[in-house]
Amino acid sequence: MGGAEPESVDVDRLPGWVTLLRAPNPGPMTLDGTNTWILRVPGEPVAAVIDPGPLDEGHLRRIAEHGPVGHILITHGHHDHVEGAARLAELLGGIPVLAGDALDAGRPLTGNGLEIQVLKTPGHTSDSVCFLVEHEDDRVMFTGDTILGRGTTVVARPDGDLRDYLGSLELLTAYPGVLMLPGHGPARDDTAERAHFYLGHRRERLAQVEAAMAAGADTPAAVVDLVYPDIDPGVRFAAEWSAAAQLDYLRARDRESATGPGRLDRP
Repeated sequence: MGGAEPESVDVDRLPGWVTLLRAPNPGPMTLDGTNTWILRVPGEPVAAVIDPGPLDEGHLRRIAEHGPVGHILITHGHHDHVEGAARLAELLGGIPVLAGDALDAGRPLTGNGLEIQVLKTPGHTSDSVCFLVEHEDDRVMFTGDTILGRGTTVVARPDGDLRDYLGSLELLTAYPGVLMLPGHGPARDDTAERAHFYLGHRRERLAQVEAAMAAGADTPAAVVDLVYPDIDPGVRFAAEWSAAAQLDYLRARDRESATGPGRLDRP
């Protein structure tokens, strides 16, 4: 798969127990801003918050107005998702912040009408997770930056790893028809479809980078010159991050193929 990004899967209506508060931090890497998600089942006294976003006092106080909150969940450790967590926890009376190793993929978080399953999805960062949240007949996947609502995700070394990232995308293809709520950009109505699109895009890009390597490109800058000739100078740095991860992946695959079967044969 690959090709043009689907245009007809935007979702206008969220489940009644989900509220979106978008942080005022738009930019080339954050799109319209970080999506902070508040989960509260009608009639239940306590909410959960996913990704409080940057340390912006106004944004954090708007989140706190939706209290009481039982815990704050973090999809990954980038500052635009987690920077405001400690301050929000303080505003809400010292509630726990759960991220990374504090989240057990084998033990769902339950209570207040929700079941929250943690999916380990490394690649964008080593600590990236997604949250599959269920309430009655609703199933919603909160993907952080593993899959965005618009555009594609940067995988940047040293914390990002393309091999892990491809495996995480494959994991998310197992959730067809599950509403996807990302860390940036609009909602999408099918997590699996979006994961398949991302996999197709990555395969196409790896083929282009491989061709660039065959033409003599051996640095991220040289790959960007060949593969992204019309790149906006303002985001060239991100393209070079991605190119570095792609070079690492392809070189590791070639090393493993020279010594026997390996894990790097997904594309």
